[in-house]
Amino acid sequence: MKDMRALPADSLEGKLKELRLELAVEKRKVASTGVASKVVKTREIRRTIARILTIINEKKGAQN
Repeated sequence: MKDMRALPADSLEGKLKELRLELAVEKRKVASTGVASKVVKTREIRRTIARILTIINEKKGAQN
């Protein structure tokens, strides 16, 4: 978490896009097989996305 705060906004945006793509792939896997085999992985991806969004919003607030 601390190392993510040190990253510039552009890098965070890139990581966010990457994670959203990974989440979409995981959701497609569940939809096609009907089995949620990697629930923990999906949950962790969602939480990481939320953390990144929080950091981005904090940085935007600090600029104002």
